[in-house]
Amino acid sequence: MNLRELQYLVALADHRNFGRAAEACLISQPTLSTQIRKLEEELGVTLFERSPRNVMLTPAGQNAVARARRILGEVEEMKREARRQGRPEAGTISLGVFPTLGPYLLPHVMPRIRERFPELELRLVEEKSDPLLERLRDGKLDAAIAALPVHDASLQCELLFDEPFMLAVPRNHMLAARNTLEIGELAQQNLMLLEEGHCLRDQALEVCQLTGAREQPDFRATSLETLRHMVLAGLGVTLMPALAARGVAPTDSLHLLRFSDGELSRRIGLFFRKTSAMAPLLVQLAGQLREDLQPLLEPRGPSLAA
Repeated sequence: MNLRELQYLVALADHRNFGRAAEACLISQPTLSTQIRKLEEELGVTLFERSPRNVMLTPAGQNAVARARRILGEVEEMKREARRQGRPEAGTISLGVFPTLGPYLLPHVMPRIRERFPELELRLVEEKSDPLLERLRDGKLDAAIAALPVHDASLQCELLFDEPFMLAVPRNHMLAARNTLEIGELAQQNLMLLEEGHCLRDQALEVCQLTGAREQPDFRATSLETLRHMVLAGLGVTLMPALAARGVAPTDSLHLLRFSDGELSRRIGLFFRKTSAMAPLLVQLAGQLREDLQPLLEPRGPSLAA
């Protein structure tokens, strides 16, 4: 068994087609088929179910692919470490961020990061939290900005900030004449929420459980912008993170209320593998992010799921 065979294994698992996997590996399809069968014979198990139209991983194949990804990730870390000797701030970092934070965070921090790390290239990936963390574990990302908690002993977390929630209501809503409300008043509200898979939905459901608020039935938005426009249209109310709320123009038909008797918030951190050769640089990057965001956020309060 060698690294090339593991690369073929992962490519076939990703593409689920011998032809496309062979093309991605720059080899012929017969060569790929031969190498996969050789690997199966060496391991003594069948890794793929083969049919004319589809290729599927067996349970043994799923296990083998997961291990192969980790091995290839460690090899890539070794190469990066060698390239970075003596110049830790030069090179490329692939950074993931989830969609209810990325558009509202990155415009504020990218100019200062470029100023602080002029030789560093940041490759940004926007994706929901669970896929981001999976890509981080597999070595496809160097770091990810995600909401806590994340239960994974292989990952290190550098806390960045607590982002308060505000209640967004239409201008014709009974609460629009006020600037604050008490947390307990949420028990009277039906909140519009995002669809499954968004961490903001999970956080909002925690708010519902904590305060007695309810989810508005028969509606789930695909994005935070969809939620905002639904509020603008007068169709309901929702929780809006503070950084997203900064982008709401004063002329919008939308009103934001803060909580007067406490603070509902989500805690955000920078996550990376504990084994990463970039760990010292990522700790510096986290420090820069904390410094840049401090003026944008209200003082910290108690956080959900902290």
